[in-house]
Amino acid sequence: MILKKFTNIFVPPDKVHMPARRHDLDWLRILLFALLIIHHIGMFYVQNWGWHAKSQYNYQWLESILLIVEPWRMPAIWFISGIAIRFILAKVSCWRYIALRSYRLLLPLLFGILVVVPPQLYIEMTAKAEITMNYWQFLHAFFSDNHQIFSNYQYGIWPHIDVNHLWYLRSLWYYSLYLLILMPVLNSQFIKQLTDWLAQTHGAITLLSLTIPIALIQLLWPMDTARYPLGFTFLLYGYLLGWHQGHWQKLHHAFKPLGLSYVMVSFCFIGFYNLYWLDVIHDKQVPEIIIQLGMILYAIARVIGLLVIMSCTRFLAQKTSASLRYFNDAVYPFYILHQTIIVVTGYYLTQLTLGGTIESFLLVLSTICLCFLGFEIIRRSEFLRPFFGLTLQKQYPKKLTRIGFIASAIVISPLILRLI
Repeated sequence: MILKKFTNIFVPPDKVHMPARRHDLDWLRILLFALLIIHHIGMFYVQNWGWHAKSQYNYQWLESILLIVEPWRMPAIWFISGIAIRFILAKVSCWRYIALRSYRLLLPLLFGILVVVPPQLYIEMTAKAEITMNYWQFLHAFFSDNHQIFSNYQYGIWPHIDVNHLWYLRSLWYYSLYLLILMPVLNSQFIKQLTDWLAQTHGAITLLSLTIPIALIQLLWPMDTARYPLGFTFLLYGYLLGWHQGHWQKLHHAFKPLGLSYVMVSFCFIGFYNLYWLDVIHDKQVPEIIIQLGMILYAIARVIGLLVIMSCTRFLAQKTSASLRYFNDAVYPFYILHQTIIVVTGYYLTQLTLGGTIESFLLVLSTICLCFLGFEIIRRSEFLRPFFGLTLQKQYPKKLTRIGFIASAIVISPLILRLI
């Protein structure tokens, strides 16, 4: 009885009023991860943003195009992740929640950093002329004990073994545990009254209330690690507001003013980037007050952009379908595979000197085709599915299922110990 009362404080208090699954949010999640892939293809071609490999054809104007979506791209993913966590916590115990989140996130993360990510490091080091070996020789060095060729790559979960684009999985595991620890506070009457007030008050006040924490993080947190507290904050926003019908009604009614506001804010921020931030990138002196104003503008763009994207859910399908189920399953495999495909394919394509237009077309086509091919192989393999965040298709005896979970726990335990 005491244990039950203790675990109840880690359950959303309104679980009895849990809304039906939001299929429009499923579609939005799919579109956001597709946008993530497009963004990473763009990173291969932008001129001033560092990445693992670069095309010989670079374009500064592409940076302004990517900045249209950059402020809200990850905040929207984190917001939806927060909503999803609330659904999970309403259905399972806190202990099962910890086990499921670790299994679904850390098994793909471990597989990713040991199998999927190494080709990116190989291409990066090859492009910088740091190595001249073939990939099999590289793998032998990669799995050796801190080989000397990685002396400049000591960062990571283990020396030279890093998450790269899979940082989302690592952060989502951390955030899932942080949120569970905060549940007694998040379940409090004060937080409920606060979220009710945010949903009912004037939209400008809601916008200001959501923007202030984001602006403070961007002003006070080191820039190279700010994405972590920002991600957790947007995840909290999703957890707290995602079930509130008043919040969604207000968003849908405010679609036009929010959209116009984002156009103006985005125009101003892109202007700031081209007039001032490029100077910062090139180590030129820019008044500190200008940089701070730019960070505040970026915070506003993040929140307004997020609200615009969430208000667009009214245009998405509200019912499930075979297509939705297919692409829902495809999200994690596409996410895990795509950046390695882009880096490797892009590097070898750019050696052919085909011209920027033909090269970029072939890179987009190759990325799409190889992601689909990889997913078709993965979804048909019971062995591969857990390594890409997919549930098993067949029903197995409980004893065998329990053995599988124990084996998975043993496999990911070194990663858990390293992360904590």
